[in-house]
Amino acid sequence: MLNAHTPSPEDLVLDIKAWALELGFDEARIADCDLSIAAPRLDEWLAAGFSGEMSYLSDRAELRKSPTDLVEGVKRIISLRMNYFVDRVDEMENFQFLEEKEKGFVARYALARDYHKTLRKRLELLARRIKKEIGPFGYRVFTDSAPVMEVELATKAGLGWRGKHTLLINKNVGSWFFLGEIFTDLELPLDRANSEHCGSCTKCIDICPTGAIVAPFKVDARRCISYLTIEHKTSIPRELRSALGNRIYGCDDCQLVCPWNKYAESSRDPDFRIRKELDGSSLVEFFSWSKEKFLKFTEGSAIRRIGHERWLRNIACALGNAEATPEVISALEARRLDDSALVREHVEWALEEQNNKLSV
Repeated sequence: MLNAHTPSPEDLVLDIKAWALELGFDEARIADCDLSIAAPRLDEWLAAGFSGEMSYLSDRAELRKSPTDLVEGVKRIISLRMNYFVDRVDEMENFQFLEEKEKGFVARYALARDYHKTLRKRLELLARRIKKEIGPFGYRVFTDSAPVMEVELATKAGLGWRGKHTLLINKNVGSWFFLGEIFTDLELPLDRANSEHCGSCTKCIDICPTGAIVAPFKVDARRCISYLTIEHKTSIPRELRSALGNRIYGCDDCQLVCPWNKYAESSRDPDFRIRKELDGSSLVEFFSWSKEKFLKFTEGSAIRRIGHERWLRNIACALGNAEATPEVISALEARRLDDSALVREHVEWALEEQNNKLSV
């Protein structure tokens, strides 16, 4: 029940947006729950098999398409973004880094604290601040952790538009940000959606190493390096291994080339400071990590969820793509009898690739 001093809905929205900034978010806007326009696109994407092994997307598709079924009584979505860009990330530096084949490339978002923990905590704090102002109300918070169509809701709220790579783009800051939501039963005034500003640009489509962006606004996850190195649990298809280059966790190519990211703003949050152990280390060093060292250096990181076995699988592919050196071959030979059949398979492939280079 709202208290006697409850502000008007219009004033409350202004307060919510101000409190969001105080808590470290970079923008907050309001959307309704109607995803009827987006629902057919999701159905088409799932029917094409583009979700790969991510069965949770189809298993809970109906909830994903209907926020009111996911959370009883929800009337509005408070959609928020938080920048994770850091000063040293720029287009030239990162593409140069991708050419340094002896080093392992980790997607920029994963170089710091696990964003799920950071955003969920701030979302809860924002909800409590609202409660302090108006009294108890119904809400649930989400950040990439439930059947929620985050980009569609953020688009409706006006946080940006869906780019041809399917990520959200904001004309003021590009795409280097995380999304989070508060589903609420409050009747809040709606914000207006933005228009799309990709125009005729196809840079993200053209740069994709595996051709995963099969059409504008449509990604076949089965070919996406982020999917292959993170979500995919079994063998990486042989025909795609070379295209991984030195990318061992995720891929940022489509963002690095996007013209809108020249406007990117640095994160204000210390949680997103880069961990030196994960940034710029050699593949040989990464491949030498024991399970204990992997757990130590990925504590509190999103990387930990793929586990040591898949971490080694990914690095074995990258070592197969690296320059043929005694250090690389020695590192691969050291894992030739690894306990994991998955790791052994990719090590053998990598050694074949290295032998092919030496025989030329």
